[in-house]
Amino acid sequence: MLGLDFGTTNSAIAVARPGELPRLARFGDGAPTFRSILHVDPEEADEGGLPPRITAGVAAIATWVESGGRGRLIQSIKSHLASRGFTATDLFGRRYRLEDLVAIVLRELGRAAAAQLGVDLAATPVVVGRPVRFASARDADDETFALARLEEALRQAGFGPVTFELEPIAAAWGYRERLDHDELVLIGDFGGGTSDFTLVRLGPAATEILGVDGVARAGDAFDARLVRRVAAPGLGLGSQRRTAFGRELPVPGWLYDQVERWEQLSFLKSRETSELLRRLRGEALEPQKIVALVHLVEDDLGFALHGAIEGTKQALSRLDAAPFRFADGPIALASTVPRADFEAWIEPELERMAACVDDLLARGGVAPADVATVFLTGGSSFVPAVRRVFADRFGAERLRGGEELTTVATGLALRGRAAA
Repeated sequence: MLGLDFGTTNSAIAVARPGELPRLARFGDGAPTFRSILHVDPEEADEGGLPPRITAGVAAIATWVESGGRGRLIQSIKSHLASRGFTATDLFGRRYRLEDLVAIVLRELGRAAAAQLGVDLAATPVVVGRPVRFASARDADDETFALARLEEALRQAGFGPVTFELEPIAAAWGYRERLDHDELVLIGDFGGGTSDFTLVRLGPAATEILGVDGVARAGDAFDARLVRRVAAPGLGLGSQRRTAFGRELPVPGWLYDQVERWEQLSFLKSRETSELLRRLRGEALEPQKIVALVHLVEDDLGFALHGAIEGTKQALSRLDAAPFRFADGPIALASTVPRADFEAWIEPELERMAACVDDLLARGGVAPADVATVFLTGGSSFVPAVRRVFADRFGAERLRGGEELTTVATGLALRGRAAA
């Protein structure tokens, strides 16, 4: 049985055979996770009308770097599955539906599973993770819509019979393998787009789900807060411009909504926005900041900017303050970010997570003292402020973790094996 964790930022796939420990596929860089990212290279499309070349994972990043930033990088595709407004996009003369782009990522995962784990992809059942609530989903119909799109992408990628399972329940199955006794466990699974929680009674031979819940806030939202606070001001956010009629107005703030999510930065390269940026450059009271913004957009530097942001965020999990540096051409951004400031900026996300956990406990009739263990998984579980949400409620001594980026994939495979 295969377990597939298609993530907003990273994905993983595992197999669980009877009597064996789960095995994870590994990818080009030897890691057990696959970057959920695509690079679309227009070079072939420009020659003879061929479709653009699309690569996935670390190969996508490598080809983008080797080409000097040519083409487009596409990430966080999962975040758009429930969005009815994102049906398709034109990429260098070819139209691709969202399902088509997701299928390219999933196809690479499937090939790795077939080659390394010795499975017949079309014949092997696969349990696929899904969040409690998809990012962008407003109601149950949107959730169903997202699952239908994901299922179609899986079929395109060559997968066989598909069963969906909630990602935090899969994480619970992964944690259950460590237990030799029954206990009440709260599972927190923090991805790029969503944070999901499960209250579950676990034991060596039992799994009783008491409740699940989640919020569409996680690592990407933390990154967006950092971009707005430490990068966007140097790119013109909050600065003024003087119009031809002598009025002083702020530079439009909506431009920086796109900068917050690097995969959306290329949308600013439209003809209308390019004309707006040229006009702003002439009107700005601090023109060097708009020049820097134009360079960021025209050279498609969103991925590089967010890489610097990610490095600062990771450093803030270890340090009380961390440097932020990003320089390229006219862009010269540099500051020191105190952890206390970062934690204040992400307070709205932390409050939503805390409220979700409190509500889950209340619906289950469970007091914090009744929870024996809190198992935290996913990249954002390393953020000290996130851990403090749980330490304050349950005590730091009850927090557990480990294999934060692959627990869901192995749990999905174990869940499938148990059901077979």
